[in-house]
Parts: sequence; structure tokens; C-alpha cells
Amino acid sequence: MTGWGCRGGPVPRGDPHGAGRRRPLLLLLAWLSLGCGVPSAQGPTLGTAAGVPEPPAPARPRRQPPRGAWGPWGPWSSCSSSCGDGVALRTRRCLRSTEEDTCAGDPRQYRLCQLQGCPGGSVPFRAMQCSLYDNKPILGTSARYRWVPFHGAPNSCDLNCLAVGHNFYYTFGRVLDGTRCSPGSPDLCVGGRCLSVGCDGILGSGTQPDACGQCGGGHDTCFFVHRLFQGTDPSSGSFGYMNVTKIPAGATHIKVTDKSRNYLALMTSDGRYVLNGDWSIAWPGPYEVAGTWLRYSRAPDGTESLEGSGPTNEDLHVMVLLQEPNPGIEYEFWLPRGHPQLGRGDTSPLRQPQTRGAGSPPPQEPLVTLAPVLPPQPRGSAMEPPPRSPPGRSGARAAAGRCGRCRPAKGRSQRIWHFCQSDFVFRGRILARRLVGQETRYEVEVKTPYRHRFPLVPREYLWVPNTCGCPPLREGDEYLLMARRHVNYEHTLNRILLQGDGYARPWTLREHRLVQEAARRCPQPSLP
Repeated sequence: MTGWGCRGGPVPRGDPHGAGRRRPLLLLLAWLSLGCGVPSAQGPTLGTAAGVPEPPAPARPRRQPPRGAWGPWGPWSSCSSSCGDGVALRTRRCLRSTEEDTCAGDPRQYRLCQLQGCPGGSVPFRAMQCSLYDNKPILGTSARYRWVPFHGAPNSCDLNCLAVGHNFYYTFGRVLDGTRCSPGSPDLCVGGRCLSVGCDGILGSGTQPDACGQCGGGHDTCFFVHRLFQGTDPSSGSFGYMNVTKIPAGATHIKVTDKSRNYLALMTSDGRYVLNGDWSIAWPGPYEVAGTWLRYSRAPDGTESLEGSGPTNEDLHVMVLLQEPNPGIEYEFWLPRGHPQLGRGDTSPLRQPQTRGAGSPPPQEPLVTLAPVLPPQPRGSAMEPPPRSPPGRSGARAAAGRCGRCRPAKGRSQRIWHFCQSDFVFRGRILARRLVGQETRYEVEVKTPYRHRFPLVPREYLWVPNTCGCPPLREGDEYLLMARRHVNYEHTLNRILLQGDGYARPWTLREHRLVQEAARRCPQPSLP
């Protein structure tokens, strides 16, 4: 006979006809065996309803075993190829104890190794691997084939070979490490995977150069120059060359855009025109300059662009050959941070055409007479007419074939008169001489300006209206020069003019003292 205990379970009952004295003891033992007496540590406590489970305790975070540490990289293996491109391998070991987890990362690293080019007539690497199976039985048959590479299969790093004369291909496992993924691709196969070569030379590293060309650098290592040049037309009118900007050495991702009938022009730091110089318009296409390639394009509507990836290894000077008012020229490039900041392009009307910076060597130009060349493509372009000799003294009337004796200015009174009448007085070094028509053009490095009613830049063109060598100026020598600003009647010329009988004396410390004395004899002009 059974009954229900304190938790609803059956408990045995004593025989009513048994020994009555042992019944209380047996009932007590049965009660205690069912846990109905004193509450245990897991039983209900004060204030807790019996039979209601307690909420589970929060789980403790599982302690992750520490990871092992990589040992140093071993030496690089030999290249996988004897010529052309290949890969080299190096490995490292994971140093860990039994309680530590495996190291994170790859124990192998591959890098590109570029050897000397393979000799002419060499069999391509993938083709050589396919040819190893020529005339060998495959597919369990006695049929024999000749094999050539097949590039239409899904996995480019499998050795997929096409049977010559048949329309099927066979996969002979993987290609050897260092095989090109596809013809013309820079990526290489390693371990059956197609990996790109990072700029650090490591395959699969994903390291890319930043906008400044720094391998693995972020954009914080360089800065972006993006400006719109809206220089006003020179006072000589809407014709002639005008500076836009200087693109410093080290520039990358260069882009210059002009949307007008004007022509972009480009000059190197040594004064050599690369594009649209000396009134001669170039054809669109790629041009190699400053250690990089620049692509010049021109649309039928006159829109021009000049683009290059860089980096440049010398300064480049962007100019514009004006045929109409300048609507705006947009230019942009990247420079490494720490590079000297670039100022706005020089827009002085006196630069015709001159944009070189101080310190660059003089250009090597032949001393020949050059006539302006008419642009070959009709775009309504205008050409600068032959320069007029301004009214002046007898030296201005000297021309080739009618040269007389030079009469240089000298003496205190001449010095003071020329100083007070001149727009420009400066110490300059003659860098180059060139005959242009019936005039002589000198390239001058401005060393010390004493007087200038108009802006001067470190390099200027100085024009003399004769070819007689008057006044006598020799390349490489320094002179004290006093010149005027010349704007002709048609307003197509605006330049620095030194008359044939103008003041041009070899510069000495004595001339320096004398010109300072002359400066006190006439008032200093104010800039316009």
C-alpha cells in the first residue's frame, strides 16, 4: 500500500497489522530519505515559493587561450623562373606551447622577382608546361595529342591545355608558381590562386600606393592641389602667352583642363617647350616629359586636357596661348606632404613667354633667326604680328645689315637720367641669347631689383630692337640693366625693352653704390 509524500511522490505505508512500536521510526526514516525535513542548500528558502526554479546565474566569459607568436622570416628562396617574371618564397614558424592557440596569419610569403628578359623565341612559361604532356596518353586511352594553353576555363591558375586540332581541353592540375594568370596580366598564380602584386612586391599583400605614389601610405602623407586659374587678360590684349601655374617635381595624378579656343602650352624647367610653344600648335597624343607620360587631347569644340600619372622628376610650367579672353583653366595634382607649397601661377603681363624658376640652367638654344609658325589647325587662331620698333632714340632704328658703332650710356648724368626714366632697373645675369626676326631676345635671371614700376619675376625676357649686339651683353655675365616697358600700338606686345643705346653696364660693387646714389636723385615710383 502506497501514499503521497511531501512532493507528491509515493511513499510506502506500514502494515496496519505489523509491529506498532517501530512504525514512528520507520515513518521518520522514510520522510528524511525523501528530503522533506530540513531544507537543503538547493531547496526553497525563506520568501521563495516551493517548486519555482531560480533564474540561472550569468555565464562567465570563456577564457581564450593565448595565441602563439611568429618566429622571424627565413631567407628568400631562389626565383621560380630563370628569366622574365617569377616568384620567390620564404617561410616562418609558429612558436607556441601546448596551451596556446595557433598563430594568426600565413606561414608563407611570396614576392615577385623580375629577372632579365627571356631571349627572343623562348617558349612562354604556360606553353612550356602544356608541352610537357605532348604525345603522352591521357584519359586512360592510347590517344596522344599536342597541347597548347587554353585561357577560357573558369580557373585561370589551373593548367588548362587545348588539344591541337580538336575542340576540347584538359586540366593537368595546377600551373607552376609564378605563371601569369592570363596573357598581359600583371597577376601571378601561387598555390592555385591568382594573386596581385602589391607595390611592396609581395603577392597578395594588397598594399597600394597612395595618391602621391607612396607605397602603403595613407592620404595623410600627401595633399591635393585643385585650383581654377582665372587670370585676367594681360594689358596687351587677348593674344599671347600667359602663365597658369608651375607643377613641381614629384607631382602625381596631374590634370589640366581648358574649355575655350585658347591653347594649353607646356615648358620644362630648362626652358624647352614640350607642347604648343613658339606659336606652333602640336597634335594631340602622348608626350614623354619629366620622367612620365602626359596625354594631350583636344576636342573639336576646342576643349583641351593634359593628363598624366606622374610622378614628375622636374618642374613643369603650364601656360596658355590666348586667342580669346580666358574663361578659366582648371588644374589639379597631388604632392607629398612636406613639399614646398605651391603659389598661384604668375599672371604678370610681362611674361611672354617666360615661366622658369630661379636656379634652373639656361636653355641650349641655337642662335638662329626664327619666324613665328602659323598653327596648322584653323580654329580662328590669331598670330602675333611682327614687333614694331617703338619710337625712341637712334639705337631703336638699328637693324641687321645696318649696324654701326655701339654707343652705350655712361657717366653720372646718363645714369641718373636712365634710372629716373626707366620702368625697370635691376641686376641680371644673361642666361641665353636668341635672334627673333630683327630683334634680339635675352633670357635674364633677375638677381637684385632696384626699381620696378611693374612686377618682376626671377626669370624675364629682355628684348633689344636690333640684331647688332648693342648694347653688348655676353652670356653668363652680370649687368646693371635699365629698361622700359614696351606696349605696341596693336596691344599685342607687352614686354621689357632695352634700347640699343640704353644703360647696360657690367655689374660691380661700384655700380651698386652708384645706382643707389642715382635712386636718391628721383622719387621712387609706386606700383600700379
